[in-house]
Amino acid sequence: METHKRIFGFKIIFFISIFILLNECLKCSSFGVMDDGRWDTTVEEVDNHLPSSSSQGVYELNDVEEDEWEMVAKKGNQFVINGQPFYVNGFNTYWLMVFAADQSTRGKVTEVFQQASSVGLTVCRTWAFNDGQWRALQKSPGVYDEDVFKLALDFVVSEAKKYKIRLILSLTNNWDAYGGKAQYVKWGKATGLNLTSDDDFFSHPTLRSYYKAHVKAVLNRVNTLTNITYKDDPTIFAWELMNEPRCTSDPSGDKLQSWITDMAVYVKSMDAKHLLEIGLEGFYGPSAPDRAQFNPNSYATQVGTDFIRNHQVLGVDFASVHIYADSWISQTISDSHIEFIKSWMEAHIEDAERYLGMPVVFTEFGVSSKDPGYNSSFRDTMINTVYKTLLNSTKRGGSGAGSLLWQLFPAGTDYMDDGYAIVLSNSPSTSNIISLHSTRVAIFNSMCSWKCKWGCKKKNPFEAIFYHDDL
Repeated sequence: METHKRIFGFKIIFFISIFILLNECLKCSSFGVMDDGRWDTTVEEVDNHLPSSSSQGVYELNDVEEDEWEMVAKKGNQFVINGQPFYVNGFNTYWLMVFAADQSTRGKVTEVFQQASSVGLTVCRTWAFNDGQWRALQKSPGVYDEDVFKLALDFVVSEAKKYKIRLILSLTNNWDAYGGKAQYVKWGKATGLNLTSDDDFFSHPTLRSYYKAHVKAVLNRVNTLTNITYKDDPTIFAWELMNEPRCTSDPSGDKLQSWITDMAVYVKSMDAKHLLEIGLEGFYGPSAPDRAQFNPNSYATQVGTDFIRNHQVLGVDFASVHIYADSWISQTISDSHIEFIKSWMEAHIEDAERYLGMPVVFTEFGVSSKDPGYNSSFRDTMINTVYKTLLNSTKRGGSGAGSLLWQLFPAGTDYMDDGYAIVLSNSPSTSNIISLHSTRVAIFNSMCSWKCKWGCKKKNPFEAIFYHDDL
C-alpha cells in the first residue's frame, strides 16, 4: 500500500510540475523555443514520456519498442538519447553476476532491478568480471565458464533491459576482490614472468594482452537470452576500464596514463558505439598542482592517478568521480564531510566544463552505517547534498551529468553489506529522497531540448519544483 501511495504521489508531482513549467516558460518565452518559433517539446510529446505505474516500476516507459531502446551518446558536456538530454540517477550493485550464477540467489537480481525502477533509478553500475575466484567468469586468461556467462552476465543484461535500466559494466578491479589486477599478476607469475608488483599489470605486455583478451571476450559476447552482441546492445550505457585504478609504484602517473591510452584506443577500436569511462576516484595529480587543494588528503596525490590528464585521453567519453568523505577525511561523521562533498563535486564539475568538455558522473557515493556518529538522518543529508549540487549544474546546462549511489540492496542480502547498503523497504526517508530526485531528473529529460534556454526570469515556480524537499 505504501509503495502505491508513493507512486501515485510522485505521478501527481510530475504532472503538476510539467504544467507549471510550461505555463511559466510560455510567459517568458524562454523554454524550448526553436529559432523558427516552433516548440521543441509539445505537450503530447511530454505525455508520451511520462512515467507509468506498471508493476515493473513507476518510471518505466510505456510499451517501449525495440527500435526505441537507443544507445546513450554524448553531445558536448551532456548525455543524449535520440537527441534528448539524459541525466542519470542511478546506483551500484556490484555482485549481480555472482548472485545470478546461482539459481537460489538469482531472484535477488530481479528484485534489485524492480525496486530501483520503482524509485526512478535508470542506470546500474556492476562488475563484468570475476577473475579466478569463486563462481569465476574467467577461470584463467582467455578461458571462460560458459555457464557463468550464460546464467549470470547474460541474465543480468537481459533482466536490466526488462526494467529499462542501463548498465555501466566495469571490466576489472584495482582491488583483490573478484580477482582484479592481482589475479592477472598471479596468472603471469604462473607462466614464469618476472613480476615484482601488482602494478606490473599496467606495464607488462603479456598482462596487457590478458586484459585485452577479456575485453574482446565481453564486447563480442552474443547474449544467449537476447541474441544481441554486447557491443551492439543499448542496454549497456558504458564500459568502464577498471574499478578505482591506482598505480602507487609510479606517483608521476606516467605508467597508468600509458595503460589508459592503450586500453581506451583498444576498446574504441572494437566498439565505437558505446561510451567509455576509466573508473577513477577523481584525485588530482601532478599535472594540476593548483587543484590538489581539493584532494581529501596529501596521500591522494601519490596514488598515480591524475584526474584532468587521465580524462584527456583519446577515446574517453566522460569523467568518473567517487565520493567517500568517511574513508578519505575521517571515519567519524561530521559537518566537514558535507562541506567536502560540495567542494569536491563543484571542483570536478568545473574542470569537466573548463578543461575536458565532457560530462562527469559521480559513479560512487555513500556513507557507512559502521562509522562513529552515523545516523540515517546524516545519510539523507549527504544524499541530498549530492543531488542538489547536481541540480545546480543541470539547471544551467553544466557538466554534472548524474550520480550512482553506493549501493542498493534488496532485502535478505544483509550478509553482503559493507556498511553502505541501502535497502529501500527499510529506509522510507531515503527512498523518498531518491524518488523525488528521479522525478526532477525525469522532468529535465522529458522537457529539455538542445536549444532549450533555462534563463527564465520568473524563478519562483522553477525553484519550487526543483529545490523544495517536501514536494
